[in-house]
Amino acid sequence: MKRIIKWALGHLPRTFMQRIAGAVVPVMGLFYIGRGRQCPVCGTRRRKFLPYGYVVSREDALCPSCLALERHRLLWLFLLDRSDAGGGMELRFAGRMLHIAPEVCLRSRFERLMKDAGGEYLTADLCSPLADLHFDVQSIPLPDDYADIVVCNHLLEHVADDRRAMRELHRIMRPGGWGVMLSPVELARERTFEDDSITDPAERTRIFGQYDHRRIYGRDYADRLREAGFTVEEYDFAAALPPERRRLYALSDDRIYLVRK
Repeated sequence: MKRIIKWALGHLPRTFMQRIAGAVVPVMGLFYIGRGRQCPVCGTRRRKFLPYGYVVSREDALCPSCLALERHRLLWLFLLDRSDAGGGMELRFAGRMLHIAPEVCLRSRFERLMKDAGGEYLTADLCSPLADLHFDVQSIPLPDDYADIVVCNHLLEHVADDRRAMRELHRIMRPGGWGVMLSPVELARERTFEDDSITDPAERTRIFGQYDHRRIYGRDYADRLREAGFTVEEYDFAAALPPERRRLYALSDDRIYLVRK
């Protein structure tokens, strides 16, 4: 199973994977029947989650039902803890949400939350067939103060000029709005590493983790967001959870980056 998933990630086009994953992955999940793990996004129980990864295949990663990865499960738990969707009062799902590079597992949940609140939910991507709008995040064709909520996860490490993209995301967020902008961050690294002189795809995969990653963010990631104008709150949310919940949900130890304008 691990070899099949790793091969597919490395050889099949992203848009094709998005179209077939919803049908193929649940079938794979039948080999993992059990109750040792639970996905907090969709509620599915399995003995463990499926492996997933482009270079190093991570065990216990992919929910076979909603396709949530470790970081998606962590983010969903955080949002339920802090928002009106889960009884919290700090964050409100209201107004207009713009979800950029929409994750399959979160799309339907966000859409339902916004609909229940009488709001509007829109998705955007450069070329994904799942998106309502198509544009380059470095030059967003939307007016200032467009969205009350902006979600943009694991995209900024892919774009050529991430600082320009961050400024654009800040521009389209309404004053008083909030968002989540997650990226892979190596906390052991003080500063972000970039080297556009490395052009060989195999070498970029070896160094950056994926051939299409432009940088490895360090602890200065939050500072880059602040330079764009955001107020940034960084949470080590997984560390605050009991160990048994972390095991049950198979969570990552990624930091949550909550931004406000």
